[in-house]
Amino acid sequence: MAIVLGIDPGSRVTGYGVIRQQGRHLIYLGSGCIRTKVDDLPSRLQRIYAGITEIITQFQPDAFAIEQVFMAKNPDSALKLGQARGVAILAAVNQSVPVFEYAARQVKQTVVGTGAAEKSQIQHMVRSMLKLSANPQSDAADALAIAITHCHFNQNLLRVGDPRLILARGRLK
Repeated sequence: MAIVLGIDPGSRVTGYGVIRQQGRHLIYLGSGCIRTKVDDLPSRLQRIYAGITEIITQFQPDAFAIEQVFMAKNPDSALKLGQARGVAILAAVNQSVPVFEYAARQVKQTVVGTGAAEKSQIQHMVRSMLKLSANPQSDAADALAIAITHCHFNQNLLRVGDPRLILARGRLK
């Protein structure tokens, strides 16, 4: 049994999703968004860091899964996204939570079946896979999809006995 925190980073809205993996079953624990006001960038980054630290303290995840940086058309946006990712990863590392990264196309392929999936398709599949009563917010759905992807790959590693599996907090992940 492992608790996974998925993060969809953003400098204005950072989505998070927490699930528990019990064998082949995924159990929804919580999700939402960390929203930053239109403050200066350092204040927004501090809010992201504090928010993720609070979520880690609340749920005590065994793994932290985050989306990799993609090439944005706007270099300034890419830099801000990279900074948001950095403080998110730092929050996990400071709490001794192992960090795993997944490409956006890999997440879409795992959850929807195509790397070119639309946001609405991701929301629908996350709702279905986690047996939710309604679609989660877009950024939270992306974060849950990242957590689901980690569980999918973690399950595959368990099946084949992959040596990359690590022990943390006395649990096999």
